[in-house]
Amino acid sequence: MFTLHPRLAQDTITVGQLPLCRLLLMNDASYPWFILVPMRENAREIHDLSPADRALLMEESAALSQALADGFKADKVNIAALGNVVPQLHVHHVARFTTDPAWPEPIWGRMVPEPYTPEMAIHRIAVLRAHLRAEIRYDQDEAA
Repeated sequence: MFTLHPRLAQDTITVGQLPLCRLLLMNDASYPWFILVPMRENAREIHDLSPADRALLMEESAALSQALADGFKADKVNIAALGNVVPQLHVHHVARFTTDPAWPEPIWGRMVPEPYTPEMAIHRIAVLRAHLRAEIRYDQDEAA
C-alpha cells in the first residue's frame, strides 16, 4: 500500500492524483513548484518502476512541465529527482524566471520558504488546472 513520506506530507499541499502519481504543491510561494510522487510502494529511483510506469511517469512529467510553461509563462522549467533528504521517489517541477530570486542558480537552500496563504495556493492550483492536459482527479473534486 502506498503511503506518502511524512516529510513530503508536511512540506506540501495535495493537489490531486494522476493515473500514476500524486500531484503536490510545494508549500513555498516563491516559485510555482509542483511535485509528482509515483504511488508505488518502496520506489526510491526511477529504475525501480516497471517499464510501463516509467513511461507513464514521463508522460505525466511532460504534461506537468507543459502546464507550468504555458500557465506561468516560465522562462525555464527545472525538473529534478534528488532524494537526498526524502528517499521516496518524487520528481520536482519548478517554473523558473530570469527575475526569480535564485536565478540562474538552483533553488534548493537559497531562500527561507514563504508558505502560501490559502488564497494564494488556490490561485496557483487554478492556474495549473487550467493548463494541465492530463487525466487528473483533484482533491477539490472530491469535496464537491
